[in-house]
Amino acid sequence: MTVLILCLIVASLLPYLVKIPLAVAMAKDGGYDNRYPREQQSRLQGFGARSLASHQNAFESLLVFAIAILLAITTGTTSENVQTLAIMHIGFRVLYHALYLLNMSTLRSVSWFIAIACSFAIMGQCLPHWA
Repeated sequence: MTVLILCLIVASLLPYLVKIPLAVAMAKDGGYDNRYPREQQSRLQGFGARSLASHQNAFESLLVFAIAILLAITTGTTSENVQTLAIMHIGFRVLYHALYLLNMSTLRSVSWFIAIACSFAIMGQCLPHWA
């Protein structure tokens, strides 16, 4: 279970860690506008726009992964297989963010798909434990 909790913590930190490239891009765009950051973000292009999309997607992905992990812990489905899927999810999410910043769209989409599939596979592993 420790692996699952650690993966959940890492997944919770990812949206904030991937904000770093976004903040850098915003700082280059006339300085970080802390009064109207969303307005400034809407004007970003290229690397900055990809950084913003990556940051937003980290929050979107977190919900599905968190539900999967909490479901696994709640149902006692903490097998090595589930732990491996959780680690894979984290690995492919980190890769996803790197590929997003590098503008490698096809590989990024493959990475996204594998990561989300891992979350749904964890949920699927929990089904036999419902009763």
